[in-house]
Amino acid sequence: MKLYFDRMASPIGDLGLVVDASRRLVRIAFLDGSDDVLPTALERYFDEGDELVADAERTAGAAGQLREYFAGDRQVFDLELAPRGTEFQQRVWQHLLEIPTGETRTYSEIARDLGRPGAARAVGRANATNPIPIIVPCHRVIGADGSLTGYAGGLAIKRGLLELEGLIPLSLF
Repeated sequence: MKLYFDRMASPIGDLGLVVDASRRLVRIAFLDGSDDVLPTALERYFDEGDELVADAERTAGAAGQLREYFAGDRQVFDLELAPRGTEFQQRVWQHLLEIPTGETRTYSEIARDLGRPGAARAVGRANATNPIPIIVPCHRVIGADGSLTGYAGGLAIKRGLLELEGLIPLSLF
């Protein structure tokens, strides 16, 4: 499958954006400054046979909405998404999309909502493999005790996103 990518700068660091031929968002990857060759940084996320092609125009819609989010001008994204994952992961990611800006959920609450009350760890694993962070707001999922738990981009980024959304006062840092 041919996929299109670009890199965008953001307040939380560079992001790799990947869309399919229909401009549906497939992946957002956290990139560090040492990623000289963007396709190499992204290849680990895709199947053998996927072809990554640089195309800033195809990723422009996602990039624009992310810029609005980081500027505080957007709370709800209006993008078509095409995350790759198992049926359970897809159910978890769809549930994450229902968490409004300014609210959090726990892993156990999500498991219960999905009709699998004993599956908090499985929800955590699905959360950790979310291919479209920020837009599919896995950063809004916290531990049962209210603590910030792991985040693919690192806890500092998770804190920054929650702060941007007004969920953590600046005074906690």
